[in-house]
Amino acid sequence: MKNKNFSIPTIVILFFLFLFAGCSQPQKSKTTERPNIVWIVCEDMNPILGCYGDRVAKTPNIDKLAETGVVFQHAYANAPICAPARSCLITGAYPTSLGTPHLRQEQTLPAWMKAFPQYLSESGYFTSNQNKTDFNFSAEGVFNYHKEDLYPWRQRAEKQPFFSFFNIGDTHEGPGNSPENYQRVTANLSPEQFTSPDSVTLPPYYPNTPEMRKIWARYYDLAAAMDVKVGQILKNLEEDGLMENTIVFFFSDHGHGLPRYKRWLNITGLRVPFVVHVPEKYQHLVKNKPGTENFDLVSFVDFAPTVLNLAGVEIPKHMNGAPFLGENIPSPHEYLFAARDRADDMYELSRAIHDKNFIYVRHFLPHLPYIQTGIINSNGKESYRELRRAHNAGEMPPAGEFMWHAKPIEELYDLQADPQELNNLANTPEYAEVLVKMRGLLKEQILKTRDAGFLFEPEMMMRSVGTSTYEMAQDHTKYDLEKIYTAAEMGGVAQPEEIAVNLNDTDSGVRFWAVMGLMNSGEEAKSYIPQIEKMLADESPTVQIAAAGLLCKLDMPKIALPVLEKWMNDERMWLALYAARTIQEAGKTSLPLAPEIQKTLANLSVEPGNRKPHAGATRVYRDGNFASFTGWALEGALQEMGVEPKIHFE
Repeated sequence: MKNKNFSIPTIVILFFLFLFAGCSQPQKSKTTERPNIVWIVCEDMNPILGCYGDRVAKTPNIDKLAETGVVFQHAYANAPICAPARSCLITGAYPTSLGTPHLRQEQTLPAWMKAFPQYLSESGYFTSNQNKTDFNFSAEGVFNYHKEDLYPWRQRAEKQPFFSFFNIGDTHEGPGNSPENYQRVTANLSPEQFTSPDSVTLPPYYPNTPEMRKIWARYYDLAAAMDVKVGQILKNLEEDGLMENTIVFFFSDHGHGLPRYKRWLNITGLRVPFVVHVPEKYQHLVKNKPGTENFDLVSFVDFAPTVLNLAGVEIPKHMNGAPFLGENIPSPHEYLFAARDRADDMYELSRAIHDKNFIYVRHFLPHLPYIQTGIINSNGKESYRELRRAHNAGEMPPAGEFMWHAKPIEELYDLQADPQELNNLANTPEYAEVLVKMRGLLKEQILKTRDAGFLFEPEMMMRSVGTSTYEMAQDHTKYDLEKIYTAAEMGGVAQPEEIAVNLNDTDSGVRFWAVMGLMNSGEEAKSYIPQIEKMLADESPTVQIAAAGLLCKLDMPKIALPVLEKWMNDERMWLALYAARTIQEAGKTSLPLAPEIQKTLANLSVEPGNRKPHAGATRVYRDGNFASFTGWALEGALQEMGVEPKIHFE
């Protein structure tokens, strides 16, 4: 065979042809194939993972996911408790706007509003949920497939994109506070997967006792068990050849299920681990390279619009959040918003706004302590039992004693200098400018998002009859938020004579906050007893109950108790609950109601059968929502009166 000879010019020409041919080759094309999306959600856990630098953690599966994914360092829930947080996740709207800021409500969404999986389904996605929903509204119709199935995508049509929601409850406060549940969850762990109590570092507000170290170490064991289940889901995706087509979110629903974490409106209650796996073919949808960290502020209200953006679905205008992945994402948030309202039978109304440097918290019911008396804070949970023991024995560190005090009206923490949120700067002159700025931003957010929570829950529900709370709150003629918010701000700040003017306002929401304002005024409230007494016949049952509670506090139970007795048996359970809780807060002054309380408890409870009472309770109730909450409040009332043994809250 003869050798082919090329002249120099020919070689040059060929060189440039190859060069331009190479240059004209397109870069890796952006796929038009829509990604599968999987959410793996654990419960009640802060970022105690190896990929967050925690050297005690034993979470190899999540850490491996992070090696080729993105670790978000500033991801937060918008509420430090599950149902409000989950209502936000599934709708992309703040729970305060939806009217879902309380735990275990039975709300109704507007007929035109849908949960984001429904928008995905309409666009061609197959959607599934493995078990828990807890959205504060019915989950009927939200998913195409709702079943305990670790391979739900196998139910879809061929080549159909899917969204799957997995929930892992191993790190919930139940196993975290109960030896029996803990042993059940960790039964299959190897000895090497357990954490020694001697290896953990306790937060500064906990007593450094063997029992508290054991409880804290237990959370690492639960995280290890949870990690095994995460690994199984990821393995299933790999087995079915889906990892390279699937974007995976791993995150928790809020902070640890322990005191000063879950239910606390602090960074400890809000910060969550959040790891995102993005396959190579979808790398153009994320600004971070694999194996890196993201430092943008993101919160749960952003998750739904982000998923829709990734799926190429138009984001509905009612969603409060903004996408942080996908095409055409906006600038990162400068501030995030969060709220805390009723948890079980314990009322609260606090709001927070934060960035990376400061968190500002405003408490609108400051007369209530952080640790209120009730079942969810009872000795039925080991963590509360140990904290209460240490408190009574004088063994609590100074940073932890505050949990038994009434709350300040405002809290401000420097998150860079004081990440544990120990030094409240709200009254420090050097931070006055920051305080005023954050206070203003919070008010702006509340008004802008039409926060329905400034109508106390029973009042909010009564005004929503015939419509949804969301639609009611958007209607300025039905809900004068600015006026009501101004009245709420007066508590603990304005003089009693200024507050008392609002007792005669035409708006029941304003009148309610006038009563709450006087609740914070101590003995000075006695000057307004005649006006308060008239409010026992107010057109609003919510105002009646609030007035009765204030009169009990002012040692005038005789005229107040008939009102509380009436409403504790109302068929509207959200109204009955408020009356029951007010009876419990009145303590021994409610003793004349004991016989009627026992009748009400009999109506609310059922024969236990194989069911056990909730930890700290003595009865089994007909449901796990309002019947239980009302029953727990009335059980607590009997214990406070001394009618039943006071064994749970001491």
